[in-house]
Amino acid sequence: MKTKYIVYSIGIVVLLILLFGSVFVLDETEQAIVTQFGKPVGGSRTLPGLNFKLPVIQKVQRFDKRYLKWDGYPNQVPTQDKKFIFVETYARWQITDPLQFYVRLRDERSGQSRLDDILDGETRNAVASFELLDIIRSTNRTPEVSEEYLQEIESLDTIKVGRDKIEKMILEKAGARCTDLGIIILDFRIKRINYVPEVRSNVYDRMISERNRIADRFRSEGQGEARKIQGNKERDLAQIQSEAVKQSEQIRGRADAKATSIYAAAYNKSAASRELYGFSRAMEALEKSFDDKTSLILTTDSELYRYLKQIK
Repeated sequence: MKTKYIVYSIGIVVLLILLFGSVFVLDETEQAIVTQFGKPVGGSRTLPGLNFKLPVIQKVQRFDKRYLKWDGYPNQVPTQDKKFIFVETYARWQITDPLQFYVRLRDERSGQSRLDDILDGETRNAVASFELLDIIRSTNRTPEVSEEYLQEIESLDTIKVGRDKIEKMILEKAGARCTDLGIIILDFRIKRINYVPEVRSNVYDRMISERNRIADRFRSEGQGEARKIQGNKERDLAQIQSEAVKQSEQIRGRADAKATSIYAAAYNKSAASRELYGFSRAMEALEKSFDDKTSLILTTDSELYRYLKQIK
């Protein structure tokens, strides 16, 4: 009885192993094929859910069902007008036929390597077939130029094809080379374009000289405006000072006239007041004329001499 139970237990374990070995589950992001001794058997398994295979002798090869990314390495490529540039690209691709993909490429790493050959080759051919302007720009447009910058630019050079059309051409030619690989290229874009270092330094020098030229123009215009403001300031200042002197003289003249009128009204009342007025004016003149170092020569008919003679 004990031996019988052991045999039953072993049989149940073997059956469970065979059962679990014959079932596999695919989720929404996966697709697969079944291989037997390294060769595919059956078709592609693309629907999510429960799937079956022969245990032990058959294996499951799983592949991603989602969009996959491809990033190209920057390559130095000459354009049609003999300008060397670095072109960096990227693309998105998808495995559409797992069976064909496995037969031709085996795994995603091989798929990436194959795309390197296809996309890099088509990119080189396209870049070498067009001028730099076609690769950089997409449309012919009127430049939007600020009034302060680059007023001498009125139009841009005309392009024949444009970057968008070149990218579509690369996508179509690369897609045609992938039809027997079980994959499709969904999108292709040029991510970055740059000059080689030798050309880049010359471009930077031209950009610096252009900016310096614009800066010199702004500086010259600013200096001219500053001189204009300074001239207006000096003119306005001189006008204000002249007007102030004029008004002060007018005020002083009116004050003197008023004082003279007051003096005349005060001292013209009688002969004695007029005599007093003449005397006070003479004394003021003497006070302003004399000091300890002044010598004064008077004639005998001078009014000052008459007053001095009377004092003596």
